[in-house]
Amino acid sequence: MQSVIEHLNENLKVLYRQALDADQKLDELQRQGHGKFAALFQKDAGFNVESKRFKPYVLDVAADVSALSEADNMDQEKLKHTVAKMQQLHSLLASFK
Repeated sequence: MQSVIEHLNENLKVLYRQALDADQKLDELQRQGHGKFAALFQKDAGFNVESKRFKPYVLDVAADVSALSEADNMDQEKLKHTVAKMQQLHSLLASFK
């Protein structure tokens, strides 16, 4: 279980750095009058937040990882849900570059 949590945390570090860079680009695009959208992900994407920036989504996933690490037993459904959210973030960040 510990190695799974460590792997998730490593992914979070990568996502966080990429999210900060992407958020800066989004800020610049917004200053230029672009980026007129309500949220990065649709409501049915599984996130607990709705934002025009990446960082809140990363923090949402971080809360999930924290909950998994504090649990006595690994909740497989929660793990699948968390990994799915991470994959969505990785995919959108990769296409954003």
